[in-house]
Amino acid sequence: MNGGMRERAKAHMPMVLLTLLSIIQALALELTWEHISDQPQLFEATWTATLAWIQVVTTLLGILLIWLLYSTMVMRFRWVPSTSDTLFPFAIGLIEFTLIAMLGPEHYMGWFLVLALLFAITHWSIQRIMVQARMDDENAAFFSKVSPAILRDFMPTIATCTALAGFGIALGLTGHQGIFALIALLLAAVAIIFQIHLNARYWRQAMALDGESDPG
Repeated sequence: MNGGMRERAKAHMPMVLLTLLSIIQALALELTWEHISDQPQLFEATWTATLAWIQVVTTLLGILLIWLLYSTMVMRFRWVPSTSDTLFPFAIGLIEFTLIAMLGPEHYMGWFLVLALLFAITHWSIQRIMVQARMDDENAAFFSKVSPAILRDFMPTIATCTALAGFGIALGLTGHQGIFALIALLLAAVAIIFQIHLNARYWRQAMALDGESDPG
């Protein structure tokens, strides 16, 4: 009986998780579009508009990264879900909506702090799934060749979150909206693009390992 329930949960969880996340991401995209539509100054040739567009694009990249992380995760692994697996998307959605609400130069400090929180929560939720997936024999082909994560593996994420929070605090305390703001926004975008690149690399690695384990 319990085995059957576990198998049903493992079979249905990917569909439930992706459906829930797709709804949340669609709402996030709609809110972002509404922000763009309600800000005519974005279409003016000004320094503020340039910074605003970089901030908007970085926000969109963050939404894309979350979708890629979750979608590739559920396609790569099967695991027995926990209650938190269904709650994390709601937490991520609320943080995303807050991030979008803070778009604009007057909220740089809050925007960077919320982006750092979004980074941390998303990676924490993915790591929890990885831990659960490692305990399932169906994923043995991958995890038998991949060592468990240690603190050193989390240092890039910790450094990214710390840097984002530091940028936000510095911008909030100084009120800078010049070159420093530009550099901070560009580095935030680069950090997200790098995470997208890492996710693509891990996906290729997983597919290669799966091909090695396929006797056909």
